[in-house]
Amino acid sequence: MRFVIYGAGAIGGTIGARLHRQGFEVVLIARGEHGNLLATRGLDFIAPDGAHRLRIATVAHPRELEFSADDVVLLCMKSQHTPGALEDLLACGAEDAAIVCAQNGVANERMALRRFERVYAMVVNLPAMHLVPGEVVTQADGIGGILDTGRYPLGSDALVEALTGALQQAGFSAEPDPRVMRKKYAKLLMNINNALQAATELGDATREISRLLRDEALACYAAAGIDCAAAEEVRARNAPGYRVVDLPGRPRGGGSSWQSIARGTGNVEADYLNGEIVLLGRLHGVPTPANRACQALAWRMVRESLPVGHFPVAEVQALIDRFAREVR
Repeated sequence: MRFVIYGAGAIGGTIGARLHRQGFEVVLIARGEHGNLLATRGLDFIAPDGAHRLRIATVAHPRELEFSADDVVLLCMKSQHTPGALEDLLACGAEDAAIVCAQNGVANERMALRRFERVYAMVVNLPAMHLVPGEVVTQADGIGGILDTGRYPLGSDALVEALTGALQQAGFSAEPDPRVMRKKYAKLLMNINNALQAATELGDATREISRLLRDEALACYAAAGIDCAAAEEVRARNAPGYRVVDLPGRPRGGGSSWQSIARGTGNVEADYLNGEIVLLGRLHGVPTPANRACQALAWRMVRESLPVGHFPVAEVQALIDRFAREVR
């Protein structure tokens, strides 16, 4: 079994590095300056147990690989890049490979299942950063993160057992879960705060906005009949988890959207996080002004190249109020 990590940023780089250090066959797919550095110099993997330069096989595009049914392709790019990645994989003859969506959001698996027979969902819970080309930082001590996996849309199989077993050897907590999408919808309740975190400074003044984001999402889930893991279940699963530790010279930044804005990537994942709730709301007649506002602010930050934390909380609230008035 070969692990092909498509998107070797914060999540993909961490998973690939830990698998590689345990002797598993790993290939990274990474583009641009980051990919060039990984291919020529190696990955600088910064973790609580030290700094490691890892020479992991790296290519810039799937066309450089010959795929087989024994390959496990972990999609670790952000959701807006998934359609192009799937097209590239098919064009390169990877139709028999297993596709694992190690991504936030809940739209990737459905996209993959249109084109691939063997699709798997992985809920990703691990703290990692990718802000500098050639470098990935993880501040998870103890275990490397929580990566439960199941077949999509339901079920488990021998590959799930083998994959979660390998991830356990690599230092993660990973369990087979035939209903793992319940956890991914629960994780989405956290990730809809990503754009808010990028747009403004989180604190006491944003707690009400976070509550609105969650309440809108839960109302949409109820209207759509979506099964979401309860908060008690999530807390119980995460209880034996990692500890986030401070690393010298590597201050903890924000989540995935915060990192996209900080790096100036020119795109952001909000359409598949807050936008997922907005979509559900429009399909099922549920107002979602808070999620709509966060989605809009995320794209404004991209369009205008605004820095993280640009908007005062009052401006965020004003936009929510405006959208709320529009639906009354």
